[in-house]
Amino acid sequence: MSKIKINIKKLNLFYGEKQALNNLNLEIYKNKITALIGPSGCGKSTFLRCLNRMNDLIDSINITGEVMIDGQNIYDKDVDEVSVRKRVGMVFQQPNPFPKSIYDNIAYAPLKHKIVKKGKECDELVEKSLISAGIFNEAKDILNEPGTSLSGGQQQRLCIARAIAIKPDVILMDEPTSALDPISTEKIEALMLELKKKYTIVVVTHNMQQAGRVADMTAFFHMGNLIEYNTTENIFVNPKKKKTEDYITGRFG
Repeated sequence: MSKIKINIKKLNLFYGEKQALNNLNLEIYKNKITALIGPSGCGKSTFLRCLNRMNDLIDSINITGEVMIDGQNIYDKDVDEVSVRKRVGMVFQQPNPFPKSIYDNIAYAPLKHKIVKKGKECDELVEKSLISAGIFNEAKDILNEPGTSLSGGQQQRLCIARAIAIKPDVILMDEPTSALDPISTEKIEALMLELKKKYTIVVVTHNMQQAGRVADMTAFFHMGNLIEYNTTENIFVNPKKKKTEDYITGRFG
């Protein structure tokens, strides 16, 4: 079996008095794609944001339990959330390029975190990131144009390149193709399969066919609970829980 990259133990999350995630336990494997599926409002995106401490930005939230990445709990008192977000990149549902040039979209964070120096080293990182995200050929002659001048699918690949540029171990994707057309979606899915050779990927998706196409493992959430977690094939072909089967076959959700 693959090496465990992220080990989640007894994870609970409260918005004020309201509990949104209930005692979650699961292991996410290195260099695999793990899909999080379930009806809207079931806790998928909230859980995803626990993996890079994005929920810390919301005042009323309280989190208990452990999220171990390579054996270290990212919620330990001495762990700095900025360093966590450097190791765990994030791609959102709506492509969100910075209001800067394509080049600066990629270069901004690596320069800020002193991953590279200005000049040749930075140029090489920008090129490498764009190549890895499958958008170099479309962007190489327009690096000084604004990132927002690209099409939606290209903007999303730019955002993936931006996530790669900080040299993370893990890439989180929150419905990365829901705002895209089928051709752009196909490109992003092909890219995800390529990227898992280097990174561990966790993706929230409403699109069950997408989970079936790209994910090695699938976790089914319902009302803040993890109902079932298994290989994608087992979840879709041979689910153990009736609730999973009902969701997969479209009886609810």
